[in-house]
Amino acid sequence: MSGSPFRAPVMWVTGNRWFRRMATGALGRPLASRFVAGETLPEAMVAAEELRGRGIATMLDHLGENVSAPEQAADAAKAYVRALEAIGGAGEGLDAAISIKLSQLGLDFSTELCVAHVERVLEAAAGVGRIVMIDMESHAYVDRTLAVFRDLRDRHDRVGVCVQSYLRRTASDVKELPPASMIRLVKGAYLEPHELVFTERREVDRSFRSLFVALIEAGHRVHVATHDPRLIEGAKQYVQRHGLDPSRVEYQMLFGIRRDLQRRLAAEELPVRVYVPYGAEWYPYLTRRLAERPANMWFFLSNLVRSGR
Repeated sequence: MSGSPFRAPVMWVTGNRWFRRMATGALGRPLASRFVAGETLPEAMVAAEELRGRGIATMLDHLGENVSAPEQAADAAKAYVRALEAIGGAGEGLDAAISIKLSQLGLDFSTELCVAHVERVLEAAAGVGRIVMIDMESHAYVDRTLAVFRDLRDRHDRVGVCVQSYLRRTASDVKELPPASMIRLVKGAYLEPHELVFTERREVDRSFRSLFVALIEAGHRVHVATHDPRLIEGAKQYVQRHGLDPSRVEYQMLFGIRRDLQRRLAAEELPVRVYVPYGAEWYPYLTRRLAERPANMWFFLSNLVRSGR
């Protein structure tokens, strides 16, 4: 297979005007509810409580990135603080973390502004005993994201970062991580230049496996964030074979995707966490989720057909 395994579906989903009209219209919103908990924090909290009832932890993500004004970055920080307050108010029984994007918190304006907002969020997280994971965005943000993470990790224990196995550079990046970090390992879903990414799916998967082992051997706690049952089974077998503390590895999936696998892992009493997105900026998130896994796109389109459209 030539070219990025993500390129063709990404281009179709994001560039197709028919799809955009369907997705952003009255028909798209109810279908988006499969992948997005809702537009408000209370809706996200309802989803988190429902997952808790199935033995599944959660990570709330207030959707949005690349804000266009510093005031929007401040508003995003406030939204995350409110989410942490809601999580804290739900009591110890709700195991919920939050995930943030640095471009949403002002990184495009200045690193100092962004760090100040993240510090505020981390202080709120410390107050309720929860963790904050920093999402990894497109390749242009990798260096700055890792630099911010290293800076924050010096002062905060409850912060982690995401790395992407499809980027060729990631094997080198993980060697520079602070000791005993929390790392969310994903395949990656942004449309990137060919020269920066592995261009065949088997290369992406091989990188994922290699990064998982490297991170574990380096002493990090790893969040295996994938819906690929082969990669999940490989991680499970590695943990068992090496007699690792089960808490060193957590299995993470996206809201609405492979719910059968989520339930199966929870039934095995493995640590499972579901990434729960919410907010008005759901369309960019939805298109990336549909583009990174063709089965998600077919789910969306089949629902259009069943709706008689």
